[in-house]
Amino acid sequence: MDFEGFKSGFVSIIGRPNVGKSTFMNKVLGQKVAIMSDKPQTTRNKVQGVYTTKDSQIIFIDTPGIHKPKHQLGEHMMKVARNTLRETEVILFIINVAEEIGRGDKYIIDMLKNTKTPIVLVLNKIDLVHPDDLLKQIDVYKDLLDFSDIVPISALQGNNIDRLLRVIESHLPEGPMYYPKDRITDHPEYFIVSELIREKALHKLSQELPHAIGVEVLKMKKEESSEKVKVEATIFVERESQKGMVIGKGGKMLKEIGREARMDIENLLGSKVYLELWVKVQKDWRNKPQFIRSLGYKDEEY
Repeated sequence: MDFEGFKSGFVSIIGRPNVGKSTFMNKVLGQKVAIMSDKPQTTRNKVQGVYTTKDSQIIFIDTPGIHKPKHQLGEHMMKVARNTLRETEVILFIINVAEEIGRGDKYIIDMLKNTKTPIVLVLNKIDLVHPDDLLKQIDVYKDLLDFSDIVPISALQGNNIDRLLRVIESHLPEGPMYYPKDRITDHPEYFIVSELIREKALHKLSQELPHAIGVEVLKMKKEESSEKVKVEATIFVERESQKGMVIGKGGKMLKEIGREARMDIENLLGSKVYLELWVKVQKDWRNKPQFIRSLGYKDEEY
């Protein structure tokens, strides 16, 4: 089949937690489809972002950060990460150049050693380091794996993103436009809305609690009388004590989470939003595969 020079393909984004994978993809797409947080293991499911130009279509798969699983949810996250490396045209291995190479980076390098897929080393956060330190980091990594390309970027500031996109495109085969040109993700709006709510909870709450938080959107419907979209969602925690932390004194914490989430949801939907949140206890839900799937975390293979 002749695609007249149009190129397309799937690109896995891999890296240890908190190196800027979601920040990179959101910058490329110009819209938030992957949530961002300074807490490790923020991304739980593969997030498919679609970047289309007149010459190519790149489908990005943002994987969960690589880490040692401690429960069923963690096992799910690692299965998702490993599966996304299969049958993709390019792998982006993103590192935080402002930090020394760690055990997590070396673990990923060992995972990648037998793959024949082009691997692009992406050195993120170059705005935080001196050029001499950047060169030292490049020397460290290029001795450990045969990268097809090495591209320094700042995902937050957008530095060198265009060059990285050109490098990715150079590895893509000629192929079809898999998604309509105005599509930027294959996730349903329900899932993205639930992730935006979870992001705000991650920002607001303590280090330990966020990993026990899951969000399910129960209803999302435009009200004819006011043109507002009514969103009803439940935040799940694992213990009664955690429920109190999410609600806060006099409901203050839940109101803050809702206020900040509503602003992002309005940007996503392009409409005014009325957001109603509840908090429920689902004991030990991270070790219940059926409940994990009910929140939209699936582990399909390619």
